[in-house]
Amino acid sequence: MSRFNNYICAIILLLSFSALSQTTFEEDEETIQNTIDARINQAQKDIEKNAYFEAQEKYDQALELAIKIDNQKSIGIIYSKIGKLQYIIEEPDEAIKSLIKANEVQRFAKDDVNLAETYKTLGNVYTSKKQYQQALDYYKSAKTLFEQEGLDNFVAEVLLNEGITYINLKKYNEAKTHLLKSISVAKRFDLDKILSSAKINLGTVLINLGETEDALVQANEGLKMAKSNHFNNVLNDGYLILSDLNQEIGNYKLANQYLKKHIKLNDSLLSIKRSSLSQEKRMQLLIDNQTEYQKKQLADLEEQKAANNLNKLTTILSIALITILSLLTLSLYKNNNIRLKTNNMLHKKNAELIVSKEKAELASKTKANFLSTVTHELRTPLYAVTGLTNMLLEEDPKPNQIQHLKSLKFSGDYLLTFINDILQINKIEANKVDIEPEAFNLKKKMTNIIAALNNSATDNNVKIHFEYDNNLPENFIADQIKISQILINLIGNAIKFTKDGDIWVRAIKVSEKDELYSVRFEIEDNGIGISEEKQNQLFESFSQGSIQINRKYGGTGLGLSIVKGLIQILKGTISLKSELGKGSKFMFELPLKYSEKVETEEVVNYFNDISEIDLKNINILVVEDNKINQMITKKILNKMKLNCDVIDNGEDAVNMVKDKNYHVVLMDIHMPGISGLEATRLIRTFNKDITIFALTAVTLEDKMHEFDEAGFDDIISKPFKQEDFEKKLYEALIQQDSETV
Repeated sequence: MSRFNNYICAIILLLSFSALSQTTFEEDEETIQNTIDARINQAQKDIEKNAYFEAQEKYDQALELAIKIDNQKSIGIIYSKIGKLQYIIEEPDEAIKSLIKANEVQRFAKDDVNLAETYKTLGNVYTSKKQYQQALDYYKSAKTLFEQEGLDNFVAEVLLNEGITYINLKKYNEAKTHLLKSISVAKRFDLDKILSSAKINLGTVLINLGETEDALVQANEGLKMAKSNHFNNVLNDGYLILSDLNQEIGNYKLANQYLKKHIKLNDSLLSIKRSSLSQEKRMQLLIDNQTEYQKKQLADLEEQKAANNLNKLTTILSIALITILSLLTLSLYKNNNIRLKTNNMLHKKNAELIVSKEKAELASKTKANFLSTVTHELRTPLYAVTGLTNMLLEEDPKPNQIQHLKSLKFSGDYLLTFINDILQINKIEANKVDIEPEAFNLKKKMTNIIAALNNSATDNNVKIHFEYDNNLPENFIADQIKISQILINLIGNAIKFTKDGDIWVRAIKVSEKDELYSVRFEIEDNGIGISEEKQNQLFESFSQGSIQINRKYGGTGLGLSIVKGLIQILKGTISLKSELGKGSKFMFELPLKYSEKVETEEVVNYFNDISEIDLKNINILVVEDNKINQMITKKILNKMKLNCDVIDNGEDAVNMVKDKNYHVVLMDIHMPGISGLEATRLIRTFNKDITIFALTAVTLEDKMHEFDEAGFDDIISKPFKQEDFEKKLYEALIQQDSETV
């Protein structure tokens, strides 16, 4: 019995020693990172020696260490290099999985340099799978990132790969363009391998474009360079391409010689590759490892037998232990296979989601560009419609014409509102809306908004009740323009959908912490209400209660979508309570910071304080190619008792400013010849002081940086409000007058 106890103790000691031997020494992160870098470098050297299996082991070790210290940059690099290795050993599907992992990590870590390398490898993999269009998309992404990072030397290889891909698509003109660019960059940075490959492939392109002589010259130059530098893979492709070129021109003897050289070198390269990739070698390594393990186990058993004179019980226990370990290993192997299959499925789905996301982003960008273009084209003629209508109304029209002109003005204003709503939605969806906080009196702002909308309320026989919480301060710092837009939209909707009723507008204090107030705004009406099924989609663009409501009450259905977007930008929330036939209650909460003081705005009567003598001495140049817009702008200025010269192109505008002393230039942007941007740049080379306004229908947020770089002082967006136009002119002229004094 004591003997049996000794055996049990021996086994426990053996297992304890084994467990202790597996305990790793916790190294510091810097030491582990050095080990990671060393493993990656060793793996790269193994790949250069075609020792792919050994390289894979070192990458796996490096990946385990990188995950241990949670170094996202290293994890992304290793996954990318594993994907590249899998591409080399012709496992494209596995390569895509690894590269997608790298893509996810590197995008999150914002490692654009290594992400560009991952995109390039993905392009190579999809080229090998003959999915050329997808390959070109990834090459384009890689090239963009390399250029952004200033790594022009890396662009040469991407251009080469794009050229080869276009050859496969038989798009030889595009291939020629990319290969010539690759050659130019490769020469600049002494990239001989890329240069030789680009010249060889250029031979294929030129022969297909009918430039036979140049094709042979380029291909032979590339082949000579590859041979002298021992670029065997490039040389292998070169032999085959020159064989095809000579076959094409009828030199069959030389074509046959090159083909034989290609076959011989290709067999040699394949032999080296197969020796590193063969299943026999992998199995042999596994067997060798297992044999060493078994030898060690047998030696331990013999040593124990010699020391303790073990009997048959030791053998039985050992066999039982090995059997249990074998069963555990088999179970772990099966579980690992299941986990790998699940992971592969997840990675595949994730890759599909990424592609779908990129398509959605492209569609969104296309929509934004389309809306920007359409709204610009609408603004230009709308400037003429609103301008001419206002002029006709001010020129004593016949009584029977006034109603028609007012209807035309209403339609123009409605169309302008619609265009502005589309632009606002476009800006919100593109995250181009900036918050501009300023100190203001909230109670006064709400009072003014209600007063401005009171006429519309009176027309519908609606009474507006305003309630402001006594516990709520009046002065805050926030973006008052956006808050005004929200209130105007919601109160305007309440007025539109309420007849012979009441509307309650409330501002209520919800909470206060460190001068930051949470304020709840309520707009309640007893109008027509909203059905429950329509409430869920009410905040979507172009959504109203129903087609009948749209026809009866008008509107574009964009107001509530804008409201929701603005509230989200201001870090607020919105909710709705409504019952059909009983009314609606919109509630939104915003965080507002308390302010002690609010600066009062000084009211200015523009041009009323300037004498006619002063006005006659002011010279204004209008640069506009549209005849109708010329007439409208000139009449507006003349009405303000200002003189102006009109010119219809940028070249003449530059010459006019050289020859005459102008106070202000109103410059259109899109004109025949040179644009308004280019004309302004030229004027700024000899006149830094003249005030130049961009008078344009361009969407300002998209072009603001271009206007600043060109040298514009300010921008007046067409169609403009006359008071805004007068204010900017007045401020520019007053500033010039003070500088002169």
